[in-house]
Amino acid sequence: MKKAPTILQVLPWLDSGGVERGTVDIAEAIVDAGGRALVAAEPGRLNDHLAKVGGQLLPLAGRSKNPLTILHRNAKIIEAMVRDNGVDLVHARSRAPAWSAMLAARRVGVPFVTTYHGAYSQKGRLKAFYNSVMAKGDCVIANSHYTARLIEARNPEAKSRIVTIHRGVDMDQFDSDAIFSDRLDTLRTRWGFDDRPVILLPSRLTRWKGQSFILPVMGALKKAMGPTFHLLLIGDEQGREAYVAELDQLIHEHDLKGCVSRVGHCADMPAAYALADLVIVPSQDAETFGRSAAESLAMGVPTLVGDLGAQPEVVASPEGVPETDWIARVLRHDDKEGWQTAIAQMLAMEKAHKKAMTPIARAHIEANFSLQSMGQQTLTVYDKLIGSSLAADR
Repeated sequence: MKKAPTILQVLPWLDSGGVERGTVDIAEAIVDAGGRALVAAEPGRLNDHLAKVGGQLLPLAGRSKNPLTILHRNAKIIEAMVRDNGVDLVHARSRAPAWSAMLAARRVGVPFVTTYHGAYSQKGRLKAFYNSVMAKGDCVIANSHYTARLIEARNPEAKSRIVTIHRGVDMDQFDSDAIFSDRLDTLRTRWGFDDRPVILLPSRLTRWKGQSFILPVMGALKKAMGPTFHLLLIGDEQGREAYVAELDQLIHEHDLKGCVSRVGHCADMPAAYALADLVIVPSQDAETFGRSAAESLAMGVPTLVGDLGAQPEVVASPEGVPETDWIARVLRHDDKEGWQTAIAQMLAMEKAHKKAMTPIARAHIEANFSLQSMGQQTLTVYDKLIGSSLAADR
């Protein structure tokens, strides 16, 4: 096998989510190890970033759910990509393009890898079959122990092929000491900050991420404490106009104007975390990893998460640190009073305690959820399947 293999990652759209960022991160790891990194997807916000790290975008109508497009047109396009570019391994990261990628990889005879990024609703046999492609890889990467257990429960035959590789945080990027004041000033001006504590809820605007759950909580908190906080809902609408209208109505109903702002997409999340006094992730459905929680702890920001999915394993207190002293807490996801109490307690945390915990939190994330570790483990998967030495050469 070539010392510098060509890896093709396949996903719907190279935009701004966790799947997309993880794709670019692995492309960078491949290039750094001397390999060639190709990405098949619809163009999006991360095109330039992919090019900057040395990857190459191959346009694909990856968001199509049309069965004919998935099973015929896209499968043939990916097959041509594999043959024309001498691709050694295909790595799929989402269900619809994974079906196309699997067909193409099997036809050409190259290894096929999947990463199981989501919990994927599995109501009915048809949906279960649709999801099953993510467990058909020669190696099936789970992005948390929670996800690994979910895959095994749904697809017992895949047990021997499942490898857990936690999502990785870029410790150089998410480092409060590396963020200069001009970046902070830009966001302060854009978002109209004053001297109140800042709370971030960094998730795309969709119901299961918990924005509509938390707004009544913030309304009750305002009644109890007054307008003493500024909550920022950071995330794309992604066309969910009805849900956005519902959020605006909740802000109005609970008298939160001036205390809650929808600010849309943020291209500088490290600076956003650096401005925050608290990060909340009140997901009402299972998170298969918990990227926002990991990033906020890397920045030393107190963090509250729900009890569903993998978030508890991400924010668990390090060995030797009592839970009562830790700057992250796990709450019952649907306990409104619990969330209200915990937010008030976190905002009242002594600055000296937060400062003492910051290096411990950062060390915890670096030891367990770093980008370096994710890249090394993923390259090791590739090496085992194609006999390359990417992990050794990195």
